Amino acid sequence: MMTASSMSLIQRVCAVPLARAARTRAMAAASMNLSTTTTAPKSTDPQVLLGLSEPELQQLAIDFSQQAYRGKQLHHLIYKRKIKDIQDFNQVPLAFRNELEEAGWKVGRSPIYQSVTAADGTVKLLIKLEDNRLIETVGIPVKDEKGVMRLTACVSSQVGCPLRCSFCATGKGGFSRNLKRHEIVEQVLAIEEIFSHRVTNVVFMGMGEPMMNLKAVLEAHQCLNKDIQIGQRMITISTVGVPNTIKRLASHKLQSTLAVSLHAPNQKLRETIVPSAKAYPLSALMRDCRDYFTETGRRVSFEYALLAGVNDAVDHAVELAELLHEWGRGSHVNLIPFNPIEGSEYKRPSKKAVQAFAAALENNKVTVSTRQTRGLDADAACGQLRNKFQKSPLPVDSDNLQTEEDVPVAVAC
Repeated sequence: MMTASSMSLIQRVCAVPLARAARTRAMAAASMNLSTTTTAPKSTDPQVLLGLSEPELQQLAIDFSQQAYRGKQLHHLIYKRKIKDIQDFNQVPLAFRNELEEAGWKVGRSPIYQSVTAADGTVKLLIKLEDNRLIETVGIPVKDEKGVMRLTACVSSQVGCPLRCSFCATGKGGFSRNLKRHEIVEQVLAIEEIFSHRVTNVVFMGMGEPMMNLKAVLEAHQCLNKDIQIGQRMITISTVGVPNTIKRLASHKLQSTLAVSLHAPNQKLRETIVPSAKAYPLSALMRDCRDYFTETGRRVSFEYALLAGVNDAVDHAVELAELLHEWGRGSHVNLIPFNPIEGSEYKRPSKKAVQAFAAALENNKVTVSTRQTRGLDADAACGQLRNKFQKSPLPVDSDNLQTEEDVPVAVAC
């Protein structure tokens, strides 16, 4: 069935040769109901090419009196070639490039301010945004038994985080703003460039609460899936729980994984670890998770950060299992031994405690996995590296790109 948008596209494509044949813009506008001014496709990130789909880029080319295939070229240059500057789009005419820039368009890529590489190959990047704020993104390479590499990009959705979970380095650094669609997408492209390898998995587990920036997260999700061609099942969206947002996410019926940061088996303990839990009772959160599974058919993964002496007892594991069984099936628990951060009163549990907690869940028929910690010896948690360099926007003149090779770094995502 032909949609209104596709009909509009056909009309615009046809209008160009008609106008040229008549050699009058007035006649073309009258016959095809077209405006004679250059217009741009609607975007949540105005004048930014990154994040636009191939049909949108084709429409942009047509709006600049170019053939539609020029939009396909733009798409290839942005997403496959990863070109960062319009003037480097050598396959498209110079005049078109100049017109795009004169109209205020840009690719939307940001420079890498700092790069830290762990001994195990994990790379943490600080990306400097247009307003001189820094965000973290992490590339995590893992080879399977056949030697095939899976490359996971852990991306941020906000500059900082407003929720201030007690164990989280990002929350201690404060909150600045939401990220725009292209600022999320560019993190994946940056990881692909660093590793010279295609990103296979994306987890929204970096800085920020994705559900508090859900519109941009969903737009970025669509771009990652359709334009960068990362399968929906290879994408995970994490949340500590924001009222009404899980229902909104469920309505989109994505095939991606929802990961809920639980961190406690009861409301009282959860409020001490996650202050925002006071506004979103555990019973309401679990009900929304149950409804999410019912509507999407996708099981929910529950993230559980193990804090020594706080929430890591076997009794906590048994209580957690009872909670999950009470609210239905289809659950999976991902245990995350705490990564120490500067100034935190929390400690990392012993390996024995982690194993005992996992065994208690398994004995109570709960599927469980324990996340492997990468590069534990420095900058362990999401937000910690950023906090070293920034509490407020960088000075305007801080344009020097810094790189540290083979410096230990740890990742909590």
